[in-house]
Amino acid sequence: MKIVVLGGTGNIGAQVVALLRERGHEVVAASPSTGVDGVTGVGLDEAFAGADAVVDTTNPRDFSEEAAVAFFATATTHVLDAEKKAGVGHHVALSVVGVDRDPGARGYLAGKVAQERLIAGGGVPATIVRATQFFEFLRDIADGSTVDGEVRVAPTLLQPVAAAAVARVVAEVAVAPAAGSVEVAGPERAPLGEFLRRVLDADGDALPVRVDATAGYFGRAVDETSLVPVGEARIDPLTLEEWLAAR
Repeated sequence: MKIVVLGGTGNIGAQVVALLRERGHEVVAASPSTGVDGVTGVGLDEAFAGADAVVDTTNPRDFSEEAAVAFFATATTHVLDAEKKAGVGHHVALSVVGVDRDPGARGYLAGKVAQERLIAGGGVPATIVRATQFFEFLRDIADGSTVDGEVRVAPTLLQPVAAAAVARVVAEVAVAPAAGSVEVAGPERAPLGEFLRRVLDADGDALPVRVDATAGYFGRAVDETSLVPVGEARIDPLTLEEWLAAR
């Protein structure tokens, strides 16, 4: 199969490219640095010629709501149009667990809502891979939630997963028939604050973690299950402790 990976030089995209090449597929690692840009549409027609599937792992540089919505709306429209022109049979996109349940999401997630809506009506058979938060970003969540010397978190559950596990699922989905959506998560479900406490402890950081019902999640109002799968999901067995020990 010929598979084009948009964002193919990024964190997840590069792993997907490597996995697919290991399995013998013809893979194009597409990004602005290689002359393929979804936002402008430059290079899409050439990259998609003869492609069986296109995988979109791209992200904006600016995660503000306005920038994210503009990025995903523009790029997804260009990509879907180019796929239809080239006869691509499968569009795969990486998204976030819970986006489909929160059509009024704010911030960066508003961009993912826009992206998913366009894919649903885009006329190309598709699979959206929705992942929970990556282990790799838990420290960033703690830092971004720190106010007046303490980490303040919403009373919500998390089920984080290793980025490598998400890349494996994306690679598997790319060579399979379109499936609508697939969710992937880690093996343990616990309060967000507990996961952040473990990461801080592993870093030797005694910064206190406090549950705050008004905290939200990066400007988004969340309930107990907003950030975790509520139905069937692919569960990767790697635990946070195992990941921390191996990092």
